[in-house]
Amino acid sequence: MYIVGYFLLLFLLFVAQKPLFMLYNEAVDKGLGVRECCQVMWHGMSLDATTAGYLTAFPFLIVCISIWLKKFPLKKVLTPYYILVSLLISVVFVVDMGLYPFWGFKLDASIFLYLDSPEEALASVSMGFVLVRVIAMLLLAAFYAWLMMKLTPQKLSKISKKVLATGGMLLLGGVLFVIIRGGITESTSNVGQVYFSNDQFLNHSAVNPNFSLLSSMGKSKDFASEFNFFDEDRRVALFEGLYSTEDGDSIVEVLNTKKPNILLILLEGMGAAFVEPLGGLPDVTPNLNRLSEEGIFFTQCYANSFRTDRGTVCALSGYLGLPTASVMKVPAKSRTLPAISEELVKAGYTTDFLYGGDINFTNMKSYLLSKGYQKLTADTDFSLAEQTGNAWGVNDDVTFEYLYQQLKDRKEGPWMTTFLTLSSHEPFKVPYNRLSDPIQNAFAYTDECLGNFIDRLKRTPVWDNLLIVCIPDHGFRYPREQVDRGGEFSHIPMLWLGGAVKQPLKVEQIMNQTDMAATLLGQLGLDHRMFTFSRNVLGDAYTYPFAFHAYGGGFSFRDSTGVSAYDTKANQISYEEPSVSEERILRGKAILQSVYDDLGSR
Repeated sequence: MYIVGYFLLLFLLFVAQKPLFMLYNEAVDKGLGVRECCQVMWHGMSLDATTAGYLTAFPFLIVCISIWLKKFPLKKVLTPYYILVSLLISVVFVVDMGLYPFWGFKLDASIFLYLDSPEEALASVSMGFVLVRVIAMLLLAAFYAWLMMKLTPQKLSKISKKVLATGGMLLLGGVLFVIIRGGITESTSNVGQVYFSNDQFLNHSAVNPNFSLLSSMGKSKDFASEFNFFDEDRRVALFEGLYSTEDGDSIVEVLNTKKPNILLILLEGMGAAFVEPLGGLPDVTPNLNRLSEEGIFFTQCYANSFRTDRGTVCALSGYLGLPTASVMKVPAKSRTLPAISEELVKAGYTTDFLYGGDINFTNMKSYLLSKGYQKLTADTDFSLAEQTGNAWGVNDDVTFEYLYQQLKDRKEGPWMTTFLTLSSHEPFKVPYNRLSDPIQNAFAYTDECLGNFIDRLKRTPVWDNLLIVCIPDHGFRYPREQVDRGGEFSHIPMLWLGGAVKQPLKVEQIMNQTDMAATLLGQLGLDHRMFTFSRNVLGDAYTYPFAFHAYGGGFSFRDSTGVSAYDTKANQISYEEPSVSEERILRGKAILQSVYDDLGSR
């Protein structure tokens, strides 16, 4: 059938582009051979199929129409489309291949930011360089168009059973939809799904540049042009001193070693509303409540954002959340961020990440691999029965048990393991029935899993040199009908446990989730100055405690004087408590402008 043949043609063209991309970008000089090339082609096929599916959609519709029209000039109608598609995929391929040595990442919508000043964009290349590539584009486009037209019949053969033929096409359309979507998993097609290596060149080689470009159009923007509240001098003056990247002259040392093994547990949505020592409900998290007396408990920690993809970046990269974008979904930007894992790898640590859900969701996989995580374990590494235990993937009791088995006898070190839980997420259906309220019960379930895990781990040799950091990815608004005006739902617990902790301590200064990075690295004696928006709250340079939280449509700023919230869409203050404070709003605006400027420059 013509449609199947057209889809396969596009698919094979995309697959064939990959070894050319690798050769052009000196794969041989990098020590890469046939094995790596085959891996790139194999892992990249899913996005190649998705892109081919998108480009097949229009011919599919034309064929559906032609079934009902006699002597429909199929080839004549589709020829302009073939020319357009051929030019598109040729230009994208050659531009991507040519720019990669300069950019170091796949073609995306950020290229359009340079079209405003093409003279500057072309200043570093010669006219000969440009001319050769224009010729290559035209020759490729002509070849692709010729193949497409060669494949296409002038018109369809006479079809007597039109209804049956239409039904067959609809079935084929269903298959095409699944291919375009990227399967039937929670995540839809995204760049991160083809990442498979710690070598970013191999990951980038596997990415279909057409998909990368088109999928980023709604995400990549000129970040530096957003939220320009102040001129540069005024912004600098307001921002100065808010984020000290230095430790100061002394640090409160809470660990008994500079090189502990580290387990970082990101507790899905575990907001202060459920934690009694933070003013939450009394019977939801009894294990977290008791454990808070055994370790370093940060009582005034606030999340920086409101979704898992955003909060994960806040925690692991010490980077502020944004009201209008998720940095994780923009690989060209997220790859430039610092990360705790990267710094620990430099210090000799091995790293791995565990998540019971779809790790391709929101480009998480690409972010983690670009941040130095050497091994990823996700839903597909568990049995089918375990994968379907929860709407989001593997239930927390299963993943905690897996984690325990991985750690209890681990002797090599130092290592850092990161674990993201998932059961305390909508729809809050868990294999546990202690509390009648389903939301409270789901969080109680995760707490039960956490408590059992910690108690068992205490009895193993690994405990002695272990630091466990428990911190949520974001907070939680509860009760759900409650209106949160001042970002109170961003209040979260942070708890450090383990044999590496000297003694229990309560840290009651206002701080952010992003501050975990500098605080942890400071305790390990590692440099953290590249974490621009992270402060060591245990160092004496931390003299102005405050918390900044970004949500969809605004931000809140909290310090010892109170809290202010600002609606960036309405350009007005939405909440202030206990009284009006111009300083809080000005500082919040300066932070928001600064983080967008920073991201725009990356």
